[in-house]
Amino acid sequence: MSTTRPYSPGDRGPEPSGASGASEGGVPAGGASGGEGGAAPSEGTGPSGGRQVRRLSFDGASGVVPLARDFARQALYAWGWLPAASADQRAAAEDVLLVVSELVTNACLHAEGPDQLWITCDNKVIRIEVADRGTGQPSPRTPHRAGRPGGHGMFIVQRLCLDWGVVRTPGVAGKTVWAELGAPA
Repeated sequence: MSTTRPYSPGDRGPEPSGASGASEGGVPAGGASGGEGGAAPSEGTGPSGGRQVRRLSFDGASGVVPLARDFARQALYAWGWLPAASADQRAAAEDVLLVVSELVTNACLHAEGPDQLWITCDNKVIRIEVADRGTGQPSPRTPHRAGRPGGHGMFIVQRLCLDWGVVRTPGVAGKTVWAELGAPA
């Protein structure tokens, strides 16, 4: 788990202002895309052709958690994670969907709702990023109490992911919570 390092190992961090939402690198640029009054997906491939990015804007959308899961599921199909050929591949895809659900739910419960969801995939790692306007710092509850309802979201993210963290841009309200999972073998 990483809540002190804003970027994962090897990540270059946020793209400079004006970068494309389909860029290769850290936090994709947060411009609006298509659709009025609802969620608007966009996608692209980075300059190397190996990194694929999909973005979903939640502007004015309702039912954002199932919307985010459906969006992630469509990306997994497009990238060949689904349909899964083995139990391990199926479990990896389900882990991605669960992490998407947990990060979007946390934004709903603790940060005035999510603004955008990015899912980035290369050959080894899938990165999930949820931007919101919240000021809080996500962290697993300690001590974790498995028998009690609620409070398990970031504990689940921590257990399933290779790494996770929070990116804040100075002078900009909100944050982006990111998590990375390994690609199935």
